[in-house]
Amino acid sequence: MIIKMDITNRKTAEEVLSIQIPSYKVEANLIGSYDIPPLKDTIDTLQRCGECFYGYYSENKLCGALAMKTENEEMDIHRLIVDPGHFRKGIAQSLLSYAERQEGIKRIIVSTGSRNTPAVRFYEKNGFQKVKEVIVNEQISLTFFEKNV
Repeated sequence: MIIKMDITNRKTAEEVLSIQIPSYKVEANLIGSYDIPPLKDTIDTLQRCGECFYGYYSENKLCGALAMKTENEEMDIHRLIVDPGHFRKGIAQSLLSYAERQEGIKRIIVSTGSRNTPAVRFYEKNGFQKVKEVIVNEQISLTFFEKNV
């Protein structure tokens, strides 16, 4: 079940952070760098991020989350995270499909670490087009995607 979350609620932010850190540690291993902003988040930074969060729950346990900002018919996905214990169960797909069905959205944009091959393949499989790659430093480059819906 997917529900809208109130990230300004401390308990909700704790819940999100409890799956965000392990999820992004997997990405950090894939891209070869732990210097990625989501690993530096705290409960307070999550509560102040200004993103709209949706959580995927199974048996009353948060298994995945999607966070976005929407402006002028464009959705910018900031996080799409799945608890590593729930990888390969279709949770990311369910969250993305849910986001794509939001009314008034004409375009979705998202970025991921270029060396995060599973995420790159996931977005390509879902019809996202690669629009650019940005080199952040020697270890990190980001691939940006967009999709018209």
